[in-house]
Amino acid sequence: MSRISLEINVFKKRNVYVALCPELNVSSFGDDIESAKESLRVALEAFLEECEAMGTLQDILEDAGFVKEKESWILEEPVIKEKIALSC
Repeated sequence: MSRISLEINVFKKRNVYVALCPELNVSSFGDDIESAKESLRVALEAFLEECEAMGTLQDILEDAGFVKEKESWILEEPVIKEKIALSC
């Protein structure tokens, strides 16, 4: 079985905490930070298991910018990472 490390962000939205994994665009929520993180872990595990069952896991991870190195999926580091301000 391969290993993968994913970024998570937790936001407070009114009375709930929303946890997001931006690399895979998977999110979940909870009443507090820890429950939001645990709920996201469960959602990510289900997502990855379903992708594996459908035979699409490698494509999904590669499309998200991951590369396989031995037994781990590693996110490619960008050449630059910055924010841009636009009018909308």
